[in-house]
Amino acid sequence: MYVLGIDTGTQSTKTLVFDLEKATVIAESSQPYGMIEGLPEGHREQDPALWIKAVDFTVRECLREIGAEKTARISAIGVSGQQHGLVVLDSENNIIRPAKLWCDTSTTEQCDEIARAFGGNPGLIELAGNPIQPGYTAPKILWLKQNEPQNFQRIATVLLPHDFINYWLTGVKRMEPGDASGTGFFDVRKRQWCREIIDYIDEGLHHALPPIGSSMDMLGPIRPELADAWGLGHQVLISAGGGDNMMGAIGTGNIGGGRVTMSIGTSGTVFAATEKPIIDPQGEVAAFCDSTDKWLPLVCTMNATTVTEAVRKQYGWDHEQMENEAASVPVGSDGLSMLPYFQGERTPSLPDGCGILHGITTENFTPAHVMRAAIEGVSMSLGYGMMRLTELGLEPEQIRITGGGANSALWRQMIADVTGIPVVALKTNEGAALGAALQATVCFFRHSGEDLTYEELVAYAVQPDETSLCEPIPENHRFYQQLLASQQYLVDTLHTPGFI
Repeated sequence: MYVLGIDTGTQSTKTLVFDLEKATVIAESSQPYGMIEGLPEGHREQDPALWIKAVDFTVRECLREIGAEKTARISAIGVSGQQHGLVVLDSENNIIRPAKLWCDTSTTEQCDEIARAFGGNPGLIELAGNPIQPGYTAPKILWLKQNEPQNFQRIATVLLPHDFINYWLTGVKRMEPGDASGTGFFDVRKRQWCREIIDYIDEGLHHALPPIGSSMDMLGPIRPELADAWGLGHQVLISAGGGDNMMGAIGTGNIGGGRVTMSIGTSGTVFAATEKPIIDPQGEVAAFCDSTDKWLPLVCTMNATTVTEAVRKQYGWDHEQMENEAASVPVGSDGLSMLPYFQGERTPSLPDGCGILHGITTENFTPAHVMRAAIEGVSMSLGYGMMRLTELGLEPEQIRITGGGANSALWRQMIADVTGIPVVALKTNEGAALGAALQATVCFFRHSGEDLTYEELVAYAVQPDETSLCEPIPENHRFYQQLLASQQYLVDTLHTPGFI
């Protein structure tokens, strides 16, 4: 049996074919794309048609690679998508406007307006489990109503990115709790739409929201005309899919048992699967659902490889030289530190924040020092997220690292030192795409009346790369704990008077 896993992200779409019998990826393809250029500061948008073209291209490439005989053995498809993006369709299912993405911070005023209506963040947390962040879907819809009323009036359907791709694959419009919990108007405790918040945005919005179904269910069969175009059987089923973090949890074997996933890509995320919701009274840890019908407390930072890539390109280095330069500098960068809020920030909540270099001297103001300070700054942000999760009761035993940062031995060791927790990468570093394939597998077996649990599947299919294991170095951990406290004090001190 073969399954397809598709991950549509901010920078590219990746598709892989997973051989269930051999527990290995036998084909993969990716297609890059960009955001719309020339938009005002804080606006981040993308044409959803790009995603469809990229899915079509990468699927065809994978099927061409495995050949017609193996293509005939594909039984299911799972889709992962970037969270929070707003896709709006009219009554004829045409795309009304480009999607506003998770990294769009143009909705700060709308977030504040919604919060005021419900007694601030504490009221929103009591009502639905989460405050509303600028990246979430809810303020994007209110922004559209207030700034583009003609487009708002045309809305017949609201979808998230992975739901839009699912709709293209099947013709079925539905959401599942994992991705839906990042909209801002979903009650994570009850796993249903929060009527009060939706009514505040617009009472007519109820009719545009698809129904919520279990993450364990199949969405339906692939559209016959698409199956024919790809050379697939009409019986191929599409799973519920989910957000990229939810799929990343499955793809890294993060289904409980003290495992934590840390993804270091364009953004940085730290999350773990739990049997009950973890609600953060401070609102820094998102109380999301996962895509196995559990919960997924999560911390997201908007600045990860975005920061390190900006510095690397500034000095014209390739990735090997970047790592070598940063490794040549001692722990702590000789007193140079960076607050890496290049695109504003979500944790801490600084939507209009900026990056800062602190502690510059004539000795440490070198390209190598700046590079290491950038990596340490991002690691401090992720370390803060890990600290907040443990303060809320999580008991982590191992961090499974994925994304571009997982390829760096320096970065893996740094994360272990910052958090004090062993860090390991995986043999397959496409966590979200693999997770989508594994979810499709479990859902397919359940649909067929057979019993296959996630515990059984990930134990078989998700293999840590033991050669990448990094144990924390005690003296480095002690140093980084002090540095983390210092940087948090610096953030608080600069934020209060509005300097950051």
